[in-house]
Amino acid sequence: MPRSDLKSQSPSHRLERVGEIVRHALSDILARGEIPDPALDRAPVTIPSVRMSSDLRLATIRVMPLGGRGAISALEALNRHKRELRTLVARRVNLKFAPELRFQLDSSFDAHSRIDALLRSPAVARDLAPKTDEDGA
Repeated sequence: MPRSDLKSQSPSHRLERVGEIVRHALSDILARGEIPDPALDRAPVTIPSVRMSSDLRLATIRVMPLGGRGAISALEALNRHKRELRTLVARRVNLKFAPELRFQLDSSFDAHSRIDALLRSPAVARDLAPKTDEDGA
């Protein structure tokens, strides 16, 4: 596989590191309640991941309120305060440009729940059960 194809498939170590720094900054801002909004006060918002664009000018932030309740209102509140959050992140993160922030709901928790439910289903449990002598093992 050509090297350019590998580069486009996974983020570089630098992009991951900067994304993690932005994630920590945003987590700290939200944990300290620096953005006064009732929608953000109802449930703590978790930030599982931040993906940076290759030029570090765009940060796509995956968010989910704890328990998943009020996800849409929390997302709307984050989008309402996008400019303030960008300013606060820029003060904490030493980058040439403050990245534009884009918020998305994180669906990985739902995917994990579906996989767990599948693994607990009777059909899968039957297939995973140890073979007995009657089965011809």
